[in-house]
Amino acid sequence: MEKYLELIEKADKGQEILSLKNITKIYSNGFVANNDVNFSLRKSEIHGLVGENGAGKTTLMKVLFGIETPEEGTIEIAGNSVKINNPIEALDYGIGMVHQHFMLVDSLTVAENMALGKEPIKNKIVFDRKKAKENVSYISQKFGLPVDPEEKIRDLSVGYKQRVEILKMLLNGAKILLLDEPTALLTPQETEELFEQLIMLKNEGYSIVFISHKLNEVKQICDRITVLRDGKSIATRNIDEVSEQDISSLMVGRDVSINIDKTKAKPNNTVLRVRELTDYNVFGQKVLNNISFDVRSGEIVGVAAIEGNGQSQLADKISGISKINHGEIEILGKKINDLSIKEIRDLNVSIIHEDRMSTSASLYQSVEENLVSDRFDSKEFSKKGFLNTKKITKESNELIRDFGIKTNNSKSLIKTLSGGNIQKVVAAREFSSNPDLLIVEQPTRGIDIGAADLIRRKIVSLRDELDSAILLFSADLTELISISDSIMVMYEGEIVAYFKDTSDITEIELGEFMLGIKRQSEEQIREVIHD
Repeated sequence: MEKYLELIEKADKGQEILSLKNITKIYSNGFVANNDVNFSLRKSEIHGLVGENGAGKTTLMKVLFGIETPEEGTIEIAGNSVKINNPIEALDYGIGMVHQHFMLVDSLTVAENMALGKEPIKNKIVFDRKKAKENVSYISQKFGLPVDPEEKIRDLSVGYKQRVEILKMLLNGAKILLLDEPTALLTPQETEELFEQLIMLKNEGYSIVFISHKLNEVKQICDRITVLRDGKSIATRNIDEVSEQDISSLMVGRDVSINIDKTKAKPNNTVLRVRELTDYNVFGQKVLNNISFDVRSGEIVGVAAIEGNGQSQLADKISGISKINHGEIEILGKKINDLSIKEIRDLNVSIIHEDRMSTSASLYQSVEENLVSDRFDSKEFSKKGFLNTKKITKESNELIRDFGIKTNNSKSLIKTLSGGNIQKVVAAREFSSNPDLLIVEQPTRGIDIGAADLIRRKIVSLRDELDSAILLFSADLTELISISDSIMVMYEGEIVAYFKDTSDITEIELGEFMLGIKRQSEEQIREVIHD
């Protein structure tokens, strides 16, 4: 396999080094994820791969990284046909993948994580910790991406965790990097820093596949794009030949509006009341520090924060996933400190959790079972202990149609759907329950522009048509600013800023508060909260 690395190294800039030809992948349930797909990558190129959820992007990359085996088609590296059976072989061929959800062990150090799978050994049996640290220092200095080998992963920012993932692939000899939604959790400042790193790598002769739903970033960083739709490769274009609107139209087969018009909020009664909420993690570190705020009916309150700054713990407290030990939370005037998750949901609360796979969906149940999992015991769907299956199927098919869920039928296991379509199932269930309070975490993370537009409009319609109170957690600052009525910023477990009006906020300004560069005074924050 070393000859392939040499061929990539010796290739001229702009020369094709990787080609996927006529790739077809059919899953065991009969779903055709890739249908005769063609894709190529050139030396020193950043190539965008875009498409709706279920279009086949992730499957194609899994084929390239050896996670999936195609039924038909070939992979060529520097003009030579190869068969990639697993990720270890992919790395041997010079292909590394950085997943959207980092494959790092929080309790281990940077050096220990980067050594996993290829641990340096001394005396034939002992892990060579010194050599592992030296390897990290070498690779970080070579590429000008400094990291501390002894730092625990759990203590790193999201941007630095991503840097560790990239350096790990480079340390393992990757010449081709596959990046899946690399900016999903980053602030604008961290995104710009990542782009500088990617351009540096491109100039050093590395080639990058950049998967993203953020079309402005695709336009900014990529040299070419390939669009997938319904499992097929629709077009490959030079980036300067297409606009964002052109790309979105190619993705969905129709024109898509990327702007959301909404009227000014008309908030009424307080629905959610949080006071002096404090919490600690298992290491005794304070992750929530005296959090107080209100959410009223008819308003959308956004929460901006970099991952790991207490926003997930806050959502878990409100939804009942974790116990409230210090502070108080009320919903519609009822204290929820000692209530179970079901008792909280029975207060007409809907929740879309950040981790759709483990918390919001039951992967080994059907689409329709997931769609009614919060209401199967209602009079509408059950009687004397027996489910009304005809009614459940009818309701499920209506939601599948209304939310554009791509599935063979309502009886399919939800685990057979793409991640974005699983998110649509969760959103369809929670939105259709007509909540008084909606807690929504990362509603559009990893989903295509058409689905994101649908979900954002549904959130606004809940505010306007049902007078719902909505608490929105999102790492997408454009989304947060466009649909929130007010925004609070969290840093290291505290509210460090609260903007009553979002009309004059910029993403750059939010990013400065999210990074801890700026913070408002306690008086400014208190004035908005108790307005």
